[in-house]
Amino acid sequence: MAYILSPITRQLIVIYYLIMCPPNNQTLPKPNSQTMESSIPQQHHAYVSELLSFPLARLHKEPELLRLDRDRIQSQLQDFMAGNYRALVYSAHTSLSVQDQLSSIDKDLKSLTLEKIPTLTNACTKFVDTLEKMNKMNQTQHLLEIPQLMGACVKDENYDEALELEAFVRKLSTMHPKSVLVRDLAEHVRKITQSLVSQLLQKLRLDFEKPEPEHCLRIVGYLRRTGVYSEYELRLQFLKCRQAWLTGMLEDLDEGNPDEYLKGMIGCHRKHLVDIVNQYVLVNYDENDGGLLNSWLMHQVTSHLETLKILLPEISDGVLLSNILEESMYCCMVLGRVIGLDFRAMLIPIFEEAVVNMFSNNVSRAVEGFQLVLDSHRWVPAPAIANSSVHGGGGDDDDDVIEPPYCLMEHPPLAVFVNGVAAAMNELRPCAPLSLKHVLAKELIKGLKAVSDYLMTYNAETGILLGENKESELFLSLCQAFIEITYPHCAKCFGRCYTGGAASVMDAKSSCDGIRRLVKTVSP
Repeated sequence: MAYILSPITRQLIVIYYLIMCPPNNQTLPKPNSQTMESSIPQQHHAYVSELLSFPLARLHKEPELLRLDRDRIQSQLQDFMAGNYRALVYSAHTSLSVQDQLSSIDKDLKSLTLEKIPTLTNACTKFVDTLEKMNKMNQTQHLLEIPQLMGACVKDENYDEALELEAFVRKLSTMHPKSVLVRDLAEHVRKITQSLVSQLLQKLRLDFEKPEPEHCLRIVGYLRRTGVYSEYELRLQFLKCRQAWLTGMLEDLDEGNPDEYLKGMIGCHRKHLVDIVNQYVLVNYDENDGGLLNSWLMHQVTSHLETLKILLPEISDGVLLSNILEESMYCCMVLGRVIGLDFRAMLIPIFEEAVVNMFSNNVSRAVEGFQLVLDSHRWVPAPAIANSSVHGGGGDDDDDVIEPPYCLMEHPPLAVFVNGVAAAMNELRPCAPLSLKHVLAKELIKGLKAVSDYLMTYNAETGILLGENKESELFLSLCQAFIEITYPHCAKCFGRCYTGGAASVMDAKSSCDGIRRLVKTVSP
C-alpha cells in the first residue's frame, strides 16, 4: 500500500514518530540531511519574508496562529498516525532490515576483499594445477591404452600400425628406462609383439594365396621390424615355417597307398622346393647365410631318400616301381637345373635295393607256392599233354613271347613254381637295372636251389622213392621235369630280361646236383 505525502508532512511524521513512539526502544533512521537542507531553509526564508510584510497587529496574532496551526497539525498527524500505523511500522522495520542487510553486505564485502578473494585466487591456481595434472593423466591413460590398441591392430592384421606403436614404446623405454610405468607398458607390448610374431610365423606355415613374392616379402619385412630375431634366426624361422607347410602337404597324402604317396611326395618336392628356395633368396638380401639353405636342402634330400627306402619295399609292381624311378629322376633333373640340387646318383642304390627286394620276394613266393602245392599234392597220373616245346633250352630266344612248357601241367607243383617265376620276371622287366644282373641271377638260382632242396627234404620225410609204386614213379618224373624242363625254362626267362642272363643261371646248375644224384640213383 503506497502513500503520497508532501515533504513537510513527511518531516513532521518522522519528527513525531521519533518523539512520541519509538518502536521497541529503537531509534528510527535520521532524516535525510540533504532533503532537510534543501527544503527547510528555503521555507524558513520564505516565512521570514512573509513576516516582514505583516503589520504589527498581525505580528501580535502570529504566535497564537502558529500555536493553533501546531495544534491542528498535531491533531492531523495523530489522526494520520492512528490510521496508518501499520504501514509506518512496516516501513520502519523494512528500513531497519535494509540497514542491517547493508551492514552485513558491507562486512561481507570487506571479508570477501580481505579473505575470500585470496582464497579464490589460490583455488583457481589449484584448479589450473589440477587441469595440468588431468592433462598428464590423460596422456598417461593414452599410454596405458597402447597395449589394447596394439592388440586390436594385431587382431585386425594392421601390422604397420601395430609395429609403429611397438617402435614408439621401444623409444619411450630408451628415454625413460627407470620409469615403472614405462617398464610395465613395455612388458605388455612385448607380449603382444610375441603374439604378432606368432601370427606372422603362422602365415608362413600356410599356403600363399596372394602373389608369393610380394606376400612373402611383406611378412618377412614385418618380422624384421619387430627385432625379435637376428638375421640368422629369421632365416632359420623362415625355413622352419616353410618346412612345416611342406610337411603338412605331405601329411595330406594317402600313406596307405605307397605308390600314390611316393608320386605325390616327388611331385611336391619337385615343385615346392624350387618355390621355397626362390622365396628364401628373394627375402634375404645377404647371400652369406652360413650354409643354412644348403643344410636345409640336404635335410630335404635325406628325408626324401629315407621315405623312398621305407616305402619302395612295399611296392611289388615293377611298372609302378619303374614309374616312380622315372619321376624321381625327372624331379632330380629339374631340381639340379633350377637350384643345383641333383641327387640322382643317390637314388640308384635305393631303387636297386627295391628291385632286388621285389624280385627276391616274388621268387620266394614262387618257392612257397611250390612247397604248399607239393605238400598237398595227390600222386595220381595226369593225362599227357603234347607240346613241341617240351624241353626248354638253355640259350636266349629271339621270340617276343616265351611259351611256357605245357608238359609241366602234369606236375602242378612245378607249374605253380614256373608261374611264380614268370610273374617275377614280368615284374622285373620294366625296371631291370644292368648293374643287378648277377645279383638277380643269384636270387633266381637261390630259388631254384630251394626247390631242389625241398624235393630232397620231401623225399627224406616221406620216403616216397623207397617204395616201388606209382607214387615213386610220379615223384621221380617230377624231379626229372624240374632238372630238364623247369630249370632251363627259368634260365630262359631270366635271359629275356638280361642279355646273357640265361647262361649265368645255367652255369650255376651245379647247385641242384643233389637232386640230380638222387634221380640218377633211383632211376633204372
